[in-house]
Amino acid sequence: MPSDLTLVPVVDEGLGNSTYLLDLGDGRAMVLDPERDVREVRAEARRRGLRIAYAVETHLHADFISGVRELAEVDGATVLAPEVGPRGFDVTALSDGQRVVLGTFTLQALATPGHSPEHLSYLLHENDRLLGVFTGGSLMVGTAGRTDLVSAEQTVPLARAQYHSLQRLMRLPDDTPVWPTHGAGSFCSSSISGDRVTTIGAERATNPLLQVDGEDAFVQALLGSLGTFPDYFLRLGEVNHRGPAVLRETLELTALTTSEVQDLLADDAQVVDARPAAEFAAGHLPGALSITLRPVFATWLGWLADPNRPLVIVRAADQNPTDIAWEAAKVGFDTIAGELGGGMAAWTGEVDAKSVTLLDAAHLATDTPATVLDIRQDGEFAAGHVPGARSIELGALPRNLSGLPDGPVVVMCGHGERAMSAASILEAAGRTDVRVLAGAPADYARARGERLRTEQ
Repeated sequence: MPSDLTLVPVVDEGLGNSTYLLDLGDGRAMVLDPERDVREVRAEARRRGLRIAYAVETHLHADFISGVRELAEVDGATVLAPEVGPRGFDVTALSDGQRVVLGTFTLQALATPGHSPEHLSYLLHENDRLLGVFTGGSLMVGTAGRTDLVSAEQTVPLARAQYHSLQRLMRLPDDTPVWPTHGAGSFCSSSISGDRVTTIGAERATNPLLQVDGEDAFVQALLGSLGTFPDYFLRLGEVNHRGPAVLRETLELTALTTSEVQDLLADDAQVVDARPAAEFAAGHLPGALSITLRPVFATWLGWLADPNRPLVIVRAADQNPTDIAWEAAKVGFDTIAGELGGGMAAWTGEVDAKSVTLLDAAHLATDTPATVLDIRQDGEFAAGHVPGARSIELGALPRNLSGLPDGPVVVMCGHGERAMSAASILEAAGRTDVRVLAGAPADYARARGERLRTEQ
């Protein structure tokens, strides 16, 4: 990064994305690809005495609700975004080659379709000097954006478009900094890399998708690297197109009495328990879905919970209710019925609390023989799993319950949080003998004197 450029990445480790705050040199700032929760990017601007004047989008996001409308209506920012037809709010629509002067900088739109049809990258200039390129969901560190989020019919055509977009970016000088939006942990990425920024030269030399020979080989490599993605990706693009509701104020969770919670449950509400896995195991509301509050909370909430049913939250005393509400809002859960006031300690309803057996590897390894269910992503399972384990990704579990044999089930993931989510789904479906490994598959295999198996 040029030494005189103040570009601040605000990273969401859970969703795997970077929002960029650029000091325009005149007391104003530009924000690129903001998520709906703009608290941190606003705080970064305030720390530097900056007013957010521009909110820029590279594409219609599928993995989160965009924050550009929030910044426009609350902060007065001008929204710059790709042309996608009429929106539900004011946008300055840009197309290939258009330039916008922002203080001492110029932003130039560069059409890079692939991750989405309308995708733009943005070249950042100062006078005649190219400072870098914002590549959104096009070129990423060691990979490129997936092309299967629009429709099955467009997946291959968009992959071909992605090939040509990356070739276009490769015409930039090798020392050009590359600032992607999607990065490690993002399901919009076709693979995973730990770094979040790169250069054109580094990608030219090391990106596997740029080492293949020709368009057909690129398409095959890109599509072959795609894993599953949350179902909510298929609905958020349209929400962002119409324009999400502007939330403005600090979000809160309304405290509900046990009687109110029972009434909501009788009226088809769902309970999401955000407490740590061990606390959920010790006691929880019947039918509750365990999703531990951690960086990936929003992703699993969007993947596993029903956006059309009222949502009741159970949390631990030291968990911030505002953080839970904003995490939910990121993926379109705007209206939450409330939280169980006083947490599980206040649960004095007529229905007893439920519990799940959480054991370490040493105890589970000598326990009653059971079906071993590994609910990690397919790539994780292939990299190393317990011999004989069944693989069903957590996101697919609700649709595949009938395939599990009767009897005891041991559920495992990387640490225990996803496994507890799976256990809560199994319990809600009527399974009564479910145990969760407090640890990793390697711990379980070691305790049994086995070695993990891998798949090519």
